[in-house]
Amino acid sequence: MYAKTNPGAGSLTTRQKRIFAITGVALVLVFAGLGVWGALSHDAYGASGHGCVNVTVPSSTGGATLHYCGSAARTFCRTAFQSNDQLSQRGRPQCVLAGLGPSSSPKP
Repeated sequence: MYAKTNPGAGSLTTRQKRIFAITGVALVLVFAGLGVWGALSHDAYGASGHGCVNVTVPSSTGGATLHYCGSAARTFCRTAFQSNDQLSQRGRPQCVLAGLGPSSSPKP
């Protein structure tokens, strides 16, 4: 109803249009940058290898990543190949990828 009594209330000034355009472009750039970063960034817990083991297991909140390196990884893999529970079964392929299989000798 206010627009009918004030005909100029519905149009934006050039300055307001410029501010909206700059804000819109900035938001698009921020979201595009976040998308590129998310797609190309290195994942620290991505794959097992080089003596480190990463195992994703189901948990009460959806999922959890177990990350072991060095002596902790060797201990985890030794236990995984000696046990037959669900965690051990999920961990064995990752231990092999990390070079910590049942026949591999411990690395210094």
